[in-house]
Amino acid sequence: MNSESDFIKTVFGLKLKQLRQKKNWSLQDLAVKTGLSKSYLNEIENGKKYPKHDKIIQLSESLGSTFDELVSTKLDKSLAPFNEILQSDFFKEIPLDLFGISKNNLISIISDAPKKVTAFINALIEISQNYNLGKERFYFAVLRSFQELYDNYFPEIEDKTVEFIKENGLDTNKDLRASVLESILTEKFHYSIQSEDFEQFGILDNLRSLFVPEQKLLLLNRKLEKDQRTFILAKEIGFNVLELKIRPNTYSWLDFGSFEEILNNFYASYFAGALLIPKKQTLEKTSEFLLQHTWEPKSFEELIESFTDSPETFYYRLTNLLSSELGIKDLFYLCLVKKKNSDKIQILKELHLNHQQAPHANAMNEHYCRRWIAVKNLHHLKENETLTDAQISHYKDQGVSYLVISTSQKNPFSDGSNRSYCLGILLNSQTIKKIGFIKSPTLKTINVGVTCESCSIPDCEVRQSPPIRLEKEHFNLSMKNAIEKIRKQMIDDR
Repeated sequence: MNSESDFIKTVFGLKLKQLRQKKNWSLQDLAVKTGLSKSYLNEIENGKKYPKHDKIIQLSESLGSTFDELVSTKLDKSLAPFNEILQSDFFKEIPLDLFGISKNNLISIISDAPKKVTAFINALIEISQNYNLGKERFYFAVLRSFQELYDNYFPEIEDKTVEFIKENGLDTNKDLRASVLESILTEKFHYSIQSEDFEQFGILDNLRSLFVPEQKLLLLNRKLEKDQRTFILAKEIGFNVLELKIRPNTYSWLDFGSFEEILNNFYASYFAGALLIPKKQTLEKTSEFLLQHTWEPKSFEELIESFTDSPETFYYRLTNLLSSELGIKDLFYLCLVKKKNSDKIQILKELHLNHQQAPHANAMNEHYCRRWIAVKNLHHLKENETLTDAQISHYKDQGVSYLVISTSQKNPFSDGSNRSYCLGILLNSQTIKKIGFIKSPTLKTINVGVTCESCSIPDCEVRQSPPIRLEKEHFNLSMKNAIEKIRKQMIDDR
């Protein structure tokens, strides 16, 4: 809540509604008994108004409560779990309006069924504890849900980008060089920009950039490659054009103070992607690529290189445009990493459009399927190599297939880890018509799972762990079948 006053009004409204409902009274019933208007009582219950002393006495007498009990901020057992939430910055930090939820709607839900909502919240807390879901992971899960709700496409930012390009006379058919963006930051937004040897500060060696707002000073790590430097500069322009004041000052992310920082960081990054990989040209060239009749990795690499040296930026940009502009609604994006001298694969970033797709992150320390093209690329990647390939991944257990395109490369800002970026398009009657190379002989169909522990592929040559979750399901099914057999036998014997 934003203030102590808001908290007091909200608690009073919750308690008033709870007492009214215990008597099975409607708002109109309470209005008749107290002489107060129905609309006024409704505003009190919704935390908008706090009644004066004489009106509190009227309410307490009508409801069979004492004055002190009604004005106390202590909640009874059924509402107790909300005390901490109501006093926290929850409503401010998580902008519920992004999802069409107002504070009053949430309070109404809580007060209508407090025991059920309490049980639901307690279940969420228990799940978060079991899966070590801290505040940061929770905030990023909220952000992903917000992106997925809008198909990861934000036309207002697209329009702002186009407007910025026109105002500054930029030619997007040519490479937007870092020097051009640096000039805009220094001349238009009065930045000071300098390269810095972060290695001299020890642990900061892997920090890409640091912004010092008091001086409008942007420090860039000398180890940055061209595409990394360009993206950071474009993102800084995004913060200024979109007038985002609350923001992180380091890249990569070290800490955050609120959800608004995470949201604004996403908006600035979106602007950078739209600036460096313009919508019109991207749609034209991507449409041409999809109409080709043969899958050729080199063609996709050339498509990326026509816009950027960063496969990650291009893959992510496609998630903005494929659904909104080309009608390819069901897709996923994953960024996977394999650290040096380790066989463990982690999913760093993911996005699912239209619904939760088959491949997704797993927080139970399970082994991702080695048959995924992105995982195979990570294991086959050689030093200083970029490897692109594709396959049709058929998820036997879910009965769905995806065209999955993946590019892997060494991550320059690490101790030798490799990254894979992949885009998966659900194959259905609509998408098959949009992809000319879907029947290309160079495109193999591979049976895959999600994790080894949940996979039903028999005799898998790359399995890393027994299918323990699947075995448990089979055991439970066998038990149910045996119980049903006994039940039928008992009925027949009688």
